[in-house]
Parts: sequence; C-alpha cells; structure tokens
Amino acid sequence: MAGAVMGGGVHTIVAPIERAKLLLQTQESNLAIVGRGRRKFKGMIDCIVRTVREEGVLSLWRGNGSSVLRYYPSVALNFSLKDLYRNILRNGNHQDGHFLSGASANFIAGAAAGCTTLILIYPLDIAHTRLAADIGRTDVRQFRGIYHFLTTICKKEGIPGIYRGLPASLHGMVVHRGLYFGGFDTMKEILSNDAKPELALWKRWVVAQAVTTSAGLLSYPLDTVRRRMMMQSGLEQPMYRGTLDCWRKIYRTEGVASFYRGALSNMFRSTGAAAILVLYDDQEVHEMGWTIEGSNFC
Repeated sequence: MAGAVMGGGVHTIVAPIERAKLLLQTQESNLAIVGRGRRKFKGMIDCIVRTVREEGVLSLWRGNGSSVLRYYPSVALNFSLKDLYRNILRNGNHQDGHFLSGASANFIAGAAAGCTTLILIYPLDIAHTRLAADIGRTDVRQFRGIYHFLTTICKKEGIPGIYRGLPASLHGMVVHRGLYFGGFDTMKEILSNDAKPELALWKRWVVAQAVTTSAGLLSYPLDTVRRRMMMQSGLEQPMYRGTLDCWRKIYRTEGVASFYRGALSNMFRSTGAAAILVLYDDQEVHEMGWTIEGSNFC
C-alpha cells in the first residue's frame, strides 16, 4: 500500500514529463498539430515551455487524472497476477538448481501479468494518451475529460474504438513487463545465496533501477507504435492500416530516431517504478520472514 501511494505521488510529480513524452511520441500523427499547421516540438524542454505559454501551467497535468485512476488497479493487478502466474508455472516448487526454468517462469509470469492487466484497464490507458495529446486551450480541445472521450469514441466506433491499438500495446507489454518483473526476480535470485537469501536494500534498489531503465529503453519503440495506433481512434481516415503499417511508415518517413522520441524523458520517470519493485519486495520479505531461514528462494 505504501509503495502504491508513493508511486501515485511520484506519478503526479512527473506528470509534466509524461505529457511532454507523449506529445513528442505522437506529434507526427496528432491532428491537433499536423492538421493545424502548428510548429512541431523540438524536444522535452521546448515542449514544456511552449505548453505552459500556450495553455497555462496546469495544462502540464492534463491527462494525469486518468493516469492515476488506472495506476492503482494496475499496480495491484500486476503484482498479484505476477505472483499467481509464477507460482502456477513453477508448480509450487522453487528453482532447486533448475535456474533456466526459474528464469523462464519469472519472465513469462511478468509478461502474462502485464498483458492481463492491460486488457482490463485499457480504456483508461487510451484515455490518458488521448487527453495528454489533446493540445490547445479549452475551447479548441477535442475532449473535455475521461468520460467525454470514452462516450465520444463509443458513439463513433463502439467498444472496439476504445481498444484501438491493443495488439501493438500487448506486444510492448510482453517485452516491458517480462523484463521489468522477470529481470528483477531473476537478478535477485542470481545475487542472493543460501547464507544470506535477503539482498541488502541498496542492492535491490540498484537492480530495480537497472531493470526498470532497461525495460523502458528496449520496449520504447513498441510503446511509440502503440501510442500512434491509439491516436487513430475516432478518425474517419486513419493514418495507419495496422501495427505493421505503422512500423513501416514511421521507419520510411521519419527514420529510426523517431521510434525513440521522448525516450530520455521516459528515463526520468523510472524512479517511481523502481521504488514500487523494491517496496513490494521488502513487504513480501517481511511477510515471509518466518520461512527465509529454511528457504533458498527470496
């Protein structure tokens, strides 16, 4: 609970960076930018400065309500499902020397938990992206809030409209959550030993920060594609015919660098995600403290 509250607080603090990242990722497919002939953002600082100048300071938190709203159920579902899937995959047995099967279970459980959670909270996820990417002053914005976005899209396209980009999002979730959860659990097992199964807090923090940053960078091109696909929802003439077409067009017309637009700002946001891993693990260790002495798994 403490980890989730802390993560939600960090989420709100870094919301301006999150919005800048989303605007940079989606500006080539954002009709509010390309359709109105607006000058494109050069980078994170330029994006934040211009947004404040044109829309006001509070606009930096546009979309944060839907982001926080999806954050808490996402944290609860991700961690509980990850543990559930990992226990099923390991069939109640710890690694007992079979490291490969243990590592595989960690990565698969993480990916499966991420995908399951995403499907359940996807309407809030796409709402967050579209609200954050909806630029301009209040009177020219396309959506007034979460409810207005969801009802508007459902009237135009039905339920499929609020699940636009789900396949691309699942691809990214397999990579990101597989590395995020699987990498942390596996590295923790590698670094621990029978004499001291519980890693020091600073070691767990270093591992958490490393896997969070790595997962974010390696899955970032997939995240860019999924955000672009989300921007197609509600359009009469979509820019991309599908996920593969989106990959192809971004590569041909914008270059490889466009897949990583906003990646640097994304790294600044990794602290909260790393903290959640450490705090959840710390709680788990204390709850299972009575079994640590006789167990080689922590």
